[in-house]
Amino acid sequence: MSRNDALRAARLRVGWRSADAAAAALTAHGQTLLDDRHFAVSARTWRRWEGPRPGWPSEETALALRDALGRWPEDLGFTAPPGWIRPEHHEENTVQNTSFLAVTAAALVPGPTATQHVAPGLVDYFQSQLEGHYRADMLLGPHDLIGTLGPQYQLIDKLTRSATGETRRGLLRVGAAYAALVGWLYQDAGDLAAATFWRGVTQEIALRARDPHLVGYAMVNSAQVRTDLGDGAGVVDLCEAALDDDRIVPKIRVMAMQQQAHGASLMRDRHAVDRLIDEADRILPRVDDDLPWGNACRRTPGYLEVQRATCYGRLGVEASDLWSQVLDVVPATARRDRGVYMARHATAAATARQPEQAVEIARTVATIAVETGSARMRRELATLERAMRPWHDAPVGRDLAEALAPVTEGS
Repeated sequence: MSRNDALRAARLRVGWRSADAAAAALTAHGQTLLDDRHFAVSARTWRRWEGPRPGWPSEETALALRDALGRWPEDLGFTAPPGWIRPEHHEENTVQNTSFLAVTAAALVPGPTATQHVAPGLVDYFQSQLEGHYRADMLLGPHDLIGTLGPQYQLIDKLTRSATGETRRGLLRVGAAYAALVGWLYQDAGDLAAATFWRGVTQEIALRARDPHLVGYAMVNSAQVRTDLGDGAGVVDLCEAALDDDRIVPKIRVMAMQQQAHGASLMRDRHAVDRLIDEADRILPRVDDDLPWGNACRRTPGYLEVQRATCYGRLGVEASDLWSQVLDVVPATARRDRGVYMARHATAAATARQPEQAVEIARTVATIAVETGSARMRRELATLERAMRPWHDAPVGRDLAEALAPVTEGS
């Protein structure tokens, strides 16, 4: 790049028509924000920022830029130095860590606890609650459910310590399903450290239950986190390990194959992506178990084509038409998932050099992202912004910035 187009576009979006005007406006804004009459940014400095080597502003200037333009320097074309932590993150991390510790405490209660009689019917009770939690997740997003599921898991763990025989094994199985859901909620909220912790809890309980289906399910869940971490080889390792067990039901095979396809896309292997998705598609009609967890493959319309389109997008393969077909069958009630898919569709449209269509889709996605608080959706929108960089200075680029303002201002 010959200049910092991200900063220039942000300047124009707020009406600062020149470097001189921007320097004067930021100086005035910073003096008010920081209560420091000595704060100043020169026009020469601003012109350097819009050049190919903008450097890095001081922390006070970073705060002023964030408050004035709605974005942190690393989102405005600057290169963050090693160890940079956004000032806002100190407070956010305190809140997140408090929430994480409160929920995680449910998995770390020291024992033993006082013994009590555990009726076998409690296994069915907790299983019956799962479907409602799955539906609520699709409608609400992660933040409102994490605190609800922690105490329920803690009760299941308490009862498991007193239960015996098949009742104990049943509680272990349902406990693993609850732990998997908590792990997913943290993953959707963007807290991969907490997600990894709860994926480990799921794996441990599945092994204690001696249930091969749950063990396979837990490995696929761990592979999902590795996908978000960009570790294609780790994804493939976990999915191959799950598929090595001939005892697992077809549902787990479908889940493992589609997740392995994501690993293959991270490793730039399109042939493997298509082979794995096609093979999973042949197995899908055989999914007929009554297990209460892991049912997205039969509950989600166009489930495997969603995975294929996502992998294609990661590979940079044309996927706009495929996303259009997928979204035609995804119900409006699956609001959070639909928002994620629409964001990916918008990126595919931008890749196909259809920026106006990308912006039109992004307007709806921004509303859903704010309502659900889904970190996955925000990541997809960040990917869209990168795909739209060729149009930074064009009216459609400014339209995108306006459409995404509710998301970027609340991040």
